[in-house]
Amino acid sequence: MVIAVDGPGGVGKSTVANRVAEALELPHLDTGSTYRAAGLTALRMGAPLDDSDAVLAAIAGVDISIVEGVVSIDGADVTEDLRRDEVTKASSVVAAHPDVRERIVALQQAWVAKRGGSAVVEGRDIGTVVFPDAPVKIYLTARPEIRAARRSGDAEAADKSEDQIAAELAARDHRDSSRKASPLRPADDAEIIDTSDLSIDEVVERVLALVDAVGRR
Repeated sequence: MVIAVDGPGGVGKSTVANRVAEALELPHLDTGSTYRAAGLTALRMGAPLDDSDAVLAAIAGVDISIVEGVVSIDGADVTEDLRRDEVTKASSVVAAHPDVRERIVALQQAWVAKRGGSAVVEGRDIGTVVFPDAPVKIYLTARPEIRAARRSGDAEAADKSEDQIAAELAARDHRDSSRKASPLRPADDAEIIDTSDLSIDEVVERVLALVDAVGRR
């Protein structure tokens, strides 16, 4: 079973997806890390981020792997590097290229297939594009000020005000929701959960209840 967890930044996707995966003893894939790895590769190769052919050529020659949350490029651990601010920005740009997304989506699908076809997968287009037939689809959201406050505690947000973080989140939302390839949006059959006034435990409980309900059908 694939459990798709989608939503913008700062809504608690990673924490919720990880907790749900632990509760169900399933592997957890943060698909954002695959796009961050693509962005980091493009930066290292000096590929113009707005040139889809150049980005695709850069990532075509490298091996991106994810094992128990550790992301490697050609065997070298780059997990910490992926959280740098310039990598975050680069990942959003390269993720807008349809041919780049096609390659990365294939990598994500292969990752899940290699693990028996069952996983908790988080991202921005999991329920709509990567696994449109997932039996459980969750879309998390939250009020802008809540998302900014949550992000302020991340290492990559160091030395930034909440207003600045909120502006960056809004810009990312606009890029992701307006791109032609796999725009950020809830799947038609997704359960939308506003996490603004919920604890992580409460959100996890709701997701697990949905999984249990699907399992009883």
